[in-house]
Amino acid sequence: MKILILGDIVGRPGRACVKKNLRNLKNEFNIDLCIVNGENAKGGRGLSVGAYDELINCGVDVITTGNHVWDNREVLQLFEENKTVIRPANFPPSNPGNGYILYDTGKYNVCVINLMGRVLLEAVDCPFRKADEILNEIKDKCKIIIIDFHAEATSEKQAMGFYLDGRVSAVFGTHTHVQTADERILPKGLGYITDAGMCGTVNSVIGAEPELAINRFISKMPGRLYLREEGQRMINGVVFEINEAGQTIGVERIYRYEG
Repeated sequence: MKILILGDIVGRPGRACVKKNLRNLKNEFNIDLCIVNGENAKGGRGLSVGAYDELINCGVDVITTGNHVWDNREVLQLFEENKTVIRPANFPPSNPGNGYILYDTGKYNVCVINLMGRVLLEAVDCPFRKADEILNEIKDKCKIIIIDFHAEATSEKQAMGFYLDGRVSAVFGTHTHVQTADERILPKGLGYITDAGMCGTVNSVIGAEPELAINRFISKMPGRLYLREEGQRMINGVVFEINEAGQTIGVERIYRYEG
């Protein structure tokens, strides 16, 4: 099967880019399942009911999140309604929502797991041990397992890839909004990329107005980073081709400008 991953969807520009291009991408690559990170889909901070519906209606199947998952309270409604949106599994177990989902494509059962790193992010449970725990829970339920590792440090993401090589199908990183050019298949068949990138405005600082980001770095004063709404947009992601045994047999990075 072929699974399309799209990097962090950043606000209205990101949603519009996905809405315009997703159907063509799915047809071009003969996609069976589409997973996106939506923690920045509403105004760059959080996921609303409207943003969720917009992404699902244009062809997204599963939405993962990360450290901004609680920034929009409407996500609680999505979790209550058991929508196909998940949050990092290594958050406290009492938190709303689920950390993984078993998704039936009609031909394959796929487990999508969301984890969050601990380097340069707020304290959460160990993502490595949480991965072991979930894999033990879902054993014998499916062979195709995909993990969104929402993390800052490239080393932590790479370590997770090698840690799970031979045990899951693919690990893709999110959070930095900057796509890495290291897509590959690890020795035991795990498809990997350190960061899938983002869907949003090209001439921006991770989706925000450059001038605002520059001022924060120079002045060291806090300030809201408003999204750059106008300008050319891009869509970033990766396609994993996975066999029935759950091993990745092909990986292709996607970095395209709209129009």
